[in-house]
Amino acid sequence: MFSQKVEYALRAVIYLAFEGEPRTIDRVAEVTHVPGPYLAKLVQEMVRLGLLRSQRGVGGGIALVKSPAELTLLEVVNAVDPIPRIRSCPLGIPSHGVRLCPLHAKLDKAAAEIEAAFASTTLADLLAEPNPSIPLCHGPADRE
Repeated sequence: MFSQKVEYALRAVIYLAFEGEPRTIDRVAEVTHVPGPYLAKLVQEMVRLGLLRSQRGVGGGIALVKSPAELTLLEVVNAVDPIPRIRSCPLGIPSHGVRLCPLHAKLDKAAAEIEAAFASTTLADLLAEPNPSIPLCHGPADRE
């Protein structure tokens, strides 16, 4: 349902939210199982879009621009690959126009529900969920 780009971006920002401090692209790639070269390009894009900041040198790395409590899943998704919505008949049937048929109306409603769920979920919400599995992490021993 979601592109690989969205999956990789979410993995990266969730890991950075979990760590709370800048991490190298190599470390993020290793922990999140995202290919390093692909992650480097994606990070560059997320820096340009204002989701991440990057700092070179000792103590540098990549980090979130906003706090995990302020950054929603929808902001990340919309930045890298927005959820497609159906605004008019995708088949181009003139009589349908913006009046969607039942199938396309249902598909668009589902997309709207996903958007609403992601808009109301922050990275901090995910990390605070009472679940024994910490997102993308084996536990404290795996932290740098």
